[in-house]
Amino acid sequence: MKLNYVIIPLLVFLTSFIGSLATSGGMEWYKTIKIPSWTPPGSVIGLVWTIIFILAAFSAIIVWNSGVSGNRFNWIIGIFIANAILNILWSYIFFNQHLIATAFGEAILLDVTVIALIILIWPISKLASLLLVPYASWVAFASYLTFIIWNLNK
Repeated sequence: MKLNYVIIPLLVFLTSFIGSLATSGGMEWYKTIKIPSWTPPGSVIGLVWTIIFILAAFSAIIVWNSGVSGNRFNWIIGIFIANAILNILWSYIFFNQHLIATAFGEAILLDVTVIALIILIWPISKLASLLLVPYASWVAFASYLTFIIWNLNK
């Protein structure tokens, strides 16, 4: 068994876990702010993120096992790492620091990293690239939702 079958899911789980800690730390504040009526319930958000993290782990494993090397591989790994950091940071900025406008800008950066991964991975594995499309779509939706929440709470 290849070590990346353990390491990659572990890193994805760690990203998810740290992000959820940051989120749960700010739920009392979140209950006090204005949100649009179409905001998905927490259970749906949690389920969607779980699916997205699983798809991202599969994507990373496919890329790692593809045999690609050199600059493209280094860029992909670097962007995956930056993406994980940005993912955690959004939860911290929004839920712990209550900086909604900053969280919106950060969400845009997060989506840029997902789109960059989709583009960079496409020539290596169309499947690995397509596995990230729900992630990009969800982050775009979350960015829009953050923008609306920011405007409702100015």
